[in-house]
Amino acid sequence: MIRVEGVSKQFGGVRAVNSAWINVRKGSITGLIGPNGAGKTTLFNIIAGLFPPSDGRIFLDDEDITGLQPHELFGKGLLRTFQIAHEFSTLSVVENLMMVPADQKGERLMNAWFRRGQVRREEEEIRAKAHDVIDFLNLGHLVNEKAGNLSGGQKKLLELGRTMMVDAKVVLLDEVGAGVNRTLLAEIGDAILKLNEERGYTFCMIEHDMEFISRLCDPVVVMAEGTVLAEGTAQEVRNNEQVIEAYLGRGLKNKTPKQGAV
Repeated sequence: MIRVEGVSKQFGGVRAVNSAWINVRKGSITGLIGPNGAGKTTLFNIIAGLFPPSDGRIFLDDEDITGLQPHELFGKGLLRTFQIAHEFSTLSVVENLMMVPADQKGERLMNAWFRRGQVRREEEEIRAKAHDVIDFLNLGHLVNEKAGNLSGGQKKLLELGRTMMVDAKVVLLDEVGAGVNRTLLAEIGDAILKLNEERGYTFCMIEHDMEFISRLCDPVVVMAEGTVLAEGTAQEVRNNEQVIEAYLGRGLKNKTPKQGAV
């Protein structure tokens, strides 16, 4: 679904990503892990169109998307979430979801004046879809709650819900578990697995909780110093001496990373 071919990113004298090659298979949940400063988020930002690569190409479903802007990628079905949720804090949960679909008829002044029936019908359809998403994510008790009042985990579920309001091909999840309690993290994991298994979503996720990664992801890609260090199952990368060394330093090769340390 996504091919990253020899992508690099230079910021002044710092090479944040250095000739990275990654394949995200269609229908997979691919994990992206690595120590702080490994280049994971920079690579995500390049794929998501926040800034162009210095070198290399990116493909979405065999289409070259290198250098496209985020709104263009949104239209092609590539969406991302952020480590810190980006909700509309003064709008309700259902209103946040209804904001997602692009090119709504009601956004055009002439339609609002002369095609009120069409605008109303489309809004009713979008509202119905939003309620379906809310039910899917077990957020029914918060449907009219202002998004700014949600907990960190509930905001992450809302961000996941926003990807369900459009026909997403692939979703980039940036530390979906950051600051989330274990109960809600389990619910988020259930929702991701359900979207993957029942609706065919492809995910690529940055995460530091190895238990969460092990439950959801296959394969797991490890980055270090801007490049891809290893790839395999969660257990294979945990037992990889290069990975252990990258996390823990020389002389500690016989130890394994602690839970939450990757």
